[in-house]
Amino acid sequence: MDKMLYVSMTGASQNTMAQRAHANNLANISTSGFRRDFEQARSMPVFGDSYPARVYAMSERPGTDFTPGSLQETGRDMDIAIDGQGWVAVQSADGSEAYVRTASLQIDSLGQLRTGNGLPVLGNGGPIAIPPEQKVEIGQDGTISIRALGESPSTMAEVDRIKMVNPDPKTMEKGLDGMIRVKDATGPAQADANVRLTSGFIEASNVNAVEEMTAILSLSRQFELHVKMMRTAEDDAAAMARVMQLS
Repeated sequence: MDKMLYVSMTGASQNTMAQRAHANNLANISTSGFRRDFEQARSMPVFGDSYPARVYAMSERPGTDFTPGSLQETGRDMDIAIDGQGWVAVQSADGSEAYVRTASLQIDSLGQLRTGNGLPVLGNGGPIAIPPEQKVEIGQDGTISIRALGESPSTMAEVDRIKMVNPDPKTMEKGLDGMIRVKDATGPAQADANVRLTSGFIEASNVNAVEEMTAILSLSRQFELHVKMMRTAEDDAAAMARVMQLS
């Protein structure tokens, strides 16, 4: 069978994988703090008994777009977002340190400070615990101050400080669970006192709907072209079979 069939098959299958990447980006356009994945295709030469004149297609996700999204005002004091460059440190489900750009903070029944999806927020000495309080204030430097139960309105006590980091984006990667981490070779990032956050805001996704839809449509056309090539290979094989029958 003509090798063109296999080349076209890899193109079609890899186009499908590329569409999944863009579809995932598009599905998370309303997810606060989501970072879109890049997608690219490259040619892989086919080595064998002869000169590698044919190539297979391979789709891959080379990295993540760390461009900040726009800030959306919520008016809720426990909604926080990084102002500029930087990240908020949280504890992921597997216990490792991960990073988010924004969070709708809440205090659970045990007094632990968590993100909207239940991840503990890290402070100077680990997960942050909040004593019983009437009011919580979060400063631009991540300082958490509370007014304890029974205290006067003018009495505020500092309980902890949110760990904020600003590692080089080249050292960061998105895991299979969607969490952003520093690559294992470098270890957890160190706290950076220059990072600032703002309360009452949530950072939106950095996905551009027009770009993602355009990419999906382009990949769909490419998929149709690969299918047409497979049909052409099938027609060529059938024509050759008829010629062999006549001879």
